[in-house]
Amino acid sequence: MVNGEGPQQVILVQVNPGEAFTIRREDGQFQCITGPAQVPMMSPNGSVPPIYVPPGYVSQIIEENGVRRVLVLPQQPDFHPGGHSPLHHPPPPPHAHMPAFIPHPAMMPPPPHLYTSMAGGVGDLSSQYISQYHPAHIFSEQVSADSHPQHGRPTFVHRDDRTTKTHERLQKKLKERQGGGGGGGGGQVKDSPPSSPQKSCNSPPAVDIHNGIGGKELEAEPRHPVTCPDKQISKGKNGESRGTKGCSPEVSDIQARGAEVSWVAPARPENENGSVEDDSSSPQPLSYDISVSVEGKDGKYQTMYWVQAMSNSIVGSPSEPVSFTTLSCEPDPPNPPKKASGTKNALVLQWKGKGTGIFEKCYSGPQKQYRVTKLTPASRYSFRLAAENDMGVSEFSEVVDLFTSCSVPLPPFPPELETAGVTWLCVKWQRPSSSPKEDDISYILEMEEEGSGYGFQRSYDGEELSHTVRNLHRSTKYKFRVAAYNSEGKSNPSQVVEFITKPDRPSSPCRPVIKGRVLPNSFKMAWEPPKEDGGSEVTKYVVELSEGLSGSSWGLVYSGPALEHVCDGLKPGCSYQTRVYCMSEGGQSPTLAVPPGPCQPPRLVGKPKSREVQLRWVPPQVDGGSPVSCYSVEVSGQQAEESREVYQGPELDCSVGALMPGKTYSFRVKAANKAGFGPLSERCEMTTAPGAPEQCKAPSTTCKSPTCVVVSWEAPPCNGAPVTEFRLEWGAAEGTMQVCYSGSALSHEMRGLLPATNYFCRVQAANLAGVGPFSEAVLCQTPCSVPAAVTDEDEEDEEGVVSRPSPVFSPSTCLGIGWDSPCDHGSEITSYLIDLGEKQPVVVGRVNKHVIQHLQPDTSYRIRIQAQNSLGTGPFSHTFKLKTKPLPPQPPRLECTAFSHQTLRLKWGDGPTKAASSEALQYQLQMGDKNGRFLPLYKGPCHTHKVQRLNESTSYTFRIQAFNEAGEGPFSNVYTFTTPRSPPAPVKAPKVERLDDNSCEVTWEALPPMKGDPVIYTLQSMIGNSEFKQIYKGSATSFHAQNLQTSSDYRFRVCAIRQCQDATELSGPYSPTVTLSPQRSDAAATGGSSAGSGLRTSAESARTRQSLTDEQCAFLLLMVFAVIAILIAFIIQYFVIK
Repeated sequence: MVNGEGPQQVILVQVNPGEAFTIRREDGQFQCITGPAQVPMMSPNGSVPPIYVPPGYVSQIIEENGVRRVLVLPQQPDFHPGGHSPLHHPPPPPHAHMPAFIPHPAMMPPPPHLYTSMAGGVGDLSSQYISQYHPAHIFSEQVSADSHPQHGRPTFVHRDDRTTKTHERLQKKLKERQGGGGGGGGGQVKDSPPSSPQKSCNSPPAVDIHNGIGGKELEAEPRHPVTCPDKQISKGKNGESRGTKGCSPEVSDIQARGAEVSWVAPARPENENGSVEDDSSSPQPLSYDISVSVEGKDGKYQTMYWVQAMSNSIVGSPSEPVSFTTLSCEPDPPNPPKKASGTKNALVLQWKGKGTGIFEKCYSGPQKQYRVTKLTPASRYSFRLAAENDMGVSEFSEVVDLFTSCSVPLPPFPPELETAGVTWLCVKWQRPSSSPKEDDISYILEMEEEGSGYGFQRSYDGEELSHTVRNLHRSTKYKFRVAAYNSEGKSNPSQVVEFITKPDRPSSPCRPVIKGRVLPNSFKMAWEPPKEDGGSEVTKYVVELSEGLSGSSWGLVYSGPALEHVCDGLKPGCSYQTRVYCMSEGGQSPTLAVPPGPCQPPRLVGKPKSREVQLRWVPPQVDGGSPVSCYSVEVSGQQAEESREVYQGPELDCSVGALMPGKTYSFRVKAANKAGFGPLSERCEMTTAPGAPEQCKAPSTTCKSPTCVVVSWEAPPCNGAPVTEFRLEWGAAEGTMQVCYSGSALSHEMRGLLPATNYFCRVQAANLAGVGPFSEAVLCQTPCSVPAAVTDEDEEDEEGVVSRPSPVFSPSTCLGIGWDSPCDHGSEITSYLIDLGEKQPVVVGRVNKHVIQHLQPDTSYRIRIQAQNSLGTGPFSHTFKLKTKPLPPQPPRLECTAFSHQTLRLKWGDGPTKAASSEALQYQLQMGDKNGRFLPLYKGPCHTHKVQRLNESTSYTFRIQAFNEAGEGPFSNVYTFTTPRSPPAPVKAPKVERLDDNSCEVTWEALPPMKGDPVIYTLQSMIGNSEFKQIYKGSATSFHAQNLQTSSDYRFRVCAIRQCQDATELSGPYSPTVTLSPQRSDAAATGGSSAGSGLRTSAESARTRQSLTDEQCAFLLLMVFAVIAILIAFIIQYFVIK
């Protein structure tokens, strides 16, 4: 359009469904508009802004009838791009007002699709710029083979050389136009879409490496960054480059798809003065950056690496590049083919191949795209691809399904009206007859409201053949047209048709009023038209008349267009109700509502409960011209009680609670609509069921005695049924009360109570309907009384009554008794009275034990005890018997019957040496120590005791005491017994050595002195079988025997003698005998004699050793008996028990 300032052009951008249109506003914010939508844009200089199209598409400007249309079309089928490069980050903005736009992933819609513009006239300009930005790490090889757009149009992310050059020329012209203002006479272009992405220096090159023959892309490890060779040196201080200089890498183990690279550590960097840096500090670790450059020519490609070292953010200079060539191998399977373009009966396929392929001979050649012709429109075809080089044929790729496109559908027939409503219109249309069934056709229904000025707006977009348009205005004309579209484009819209919504019913007229005086037989009424006519003119008014206030029947009195009417022929003195409603093309208006009529009396549902009844009612016969919305129930008693509302709500039944049992109540109900509540119904009387009695009042208690209480109470309200029973609970605590009476009386006497004790009681009433609640608990305290009796232990109870008195001390003339304090019954106990029968009673104070003295020994007494307090004397306890013990026994006479230097055997009394354990008389023997104290030595019934482990020649003192059940008797006088001296120990067998035929030498071992007493020795000899004769006595330990007979046997023995200081001698036992045999004449005889002498000596020694001591004999017998007992026990266990 043209205004006063200069020409301006409005550009209408149409965004198809599933597409997105991104613009940048003047405030710098980006706005993403998703289809379906129409975006009007204004060009201030009248020129069309540059349209940037994605790779694989070209823009074309067509001018028809003065309207310029920009079409985005795919590249020509016979155009074969020489190579493809992946999409990288967009370049820097070409101008300050046109920055490049990199949408955020969350801001972008799902992968957008490209559509060709639809043919048509004005207003059919479709969006030519669709946002096609992808992240930099997405390459064309990673696009899925089946990731097709919504309508079969593929998304291309590659650009060939011709497209790149065209884009660069467009960018250059755009910069010149924006910077210099020339080139098309336009100024700065506002709100233009961002420029297409370009290559970046920092992006890794994507060059096909054919391994000498065919191709596979080189893959670098992620940990080795790929950078440009001229940007690998970091700047040091003052902008100078500092760092280590790397050594050239070495390449080994070269394979078809890999090689091994190695290098050595670089030298240390130099300082500014040329000297090597100080090595005193710890060396910093080095990291290495491996860069790769791929170059090729004439199908032969080389791979070049160089190494660069970095240390602590200081980057060294790159090393010298090293070139090597990988080995050749068979090609990898190519990616599935993709649809480049298509027509009705042809498909142009495109793929990124590395060689040749065979697939049913559909195509075989070096090209990377192929046009398949003579296909069926709107049909699916499956393709797969394989590559081949000199090394062999690769495997087939994945199967890809492609569809041939259809032609743009013809304009459909105009839509038809199926049904119409007040606020909606149901429209249907037909499918274009020329479109095949395989073609997926969608429809766009556009609607224009009459007089709105907005033109046609899209109201439906889908595949259905009908649609209901809602939220319309009543009685309004709407224009409709429908257009069809498929993957090829959009058809022209159908012819425009008009449909009108239905009118709504009018609102109610204003409330009628009386004009003039009311006559006995007539009156005149008037009303106002309704405020809302519903979109159509009111045709007539209807007046109805009802006699009475119930509103049960209405009669027609007038029907016409007038706004007033005279009602005549009426009865004098009667009440009438009138109502007015109007009618139009939209229907009848609602009548003015009046309160509803009376309801029927409510009725009882089920049986009445004691405190609750269930009521139900029916709606009134007359609703007053408006639905009944609420009901109200009122209740009142038999007496002149005011009515109260017990329910209000929309339900037709209710439950009335909080009633009294056995009483009569009357109920009434009334209905309400929007005009208000109607009259109350007739009364309905009903009586509640009898209930349990009410709670009794607290009972009263009267103490007749300390052990008797009379409890009385009053009858509570019976609630419709007479009381048949009263229950009295009694207990010492509120939580432990038990039923002690059940009957119809109003009092009860409690007996057998404890004096000065707190009791609780409560009462409840019962009738045929149930049991009423208990009354409040009443505390009753019995008066104080005399103390309780001291009871026997067999009659203990929980009240702490004392147990049977137990003796505390009982000598022969005394009895000690003890008891527990009985219950004092509210008055403190002052004393106790002990009755002994014949003797005078003993009175003691507030004690729990007493010793009765001056009694006869070994005599029985009957004892009973009673307690006393300020109120009197309590009862006696049960009589129990106690007997005094007899007098204790006198000590026996103590004698020493046997003694040795270490033991003393003592004896006392005239009884046996060992008495039975059941004998009553026992003895206690004590021995005095050095300090004059007597320590217990033996206690038991025996009459003898052996004292062991004594010292020789030592005096010991003893005393004895007898005791029995009567007690311990006095100790005897002190007895003194002395142990004798001990004899010397036996001497070992002497040794005899023959000196010649008539003499020999006898030697023996010496004994040490015994407590200062010297030891001498006596040597005896025996010739043959004669008696031993003493041949030596002295302190020497050897003796030389002479004048021996050559033909006789001599036996020798020796004993030690202790010479005491009192000139007495104690002889010890003799040693074993030693035999000296006569000497033979020859050596054999001498040897035999010596052997015989040795045997005889051994025999004597063995005979001497065979004599055992008493202790050894006793131990041997004990072991024999133990073995026999174990055998007997084993036999009994095995043969008898088992």
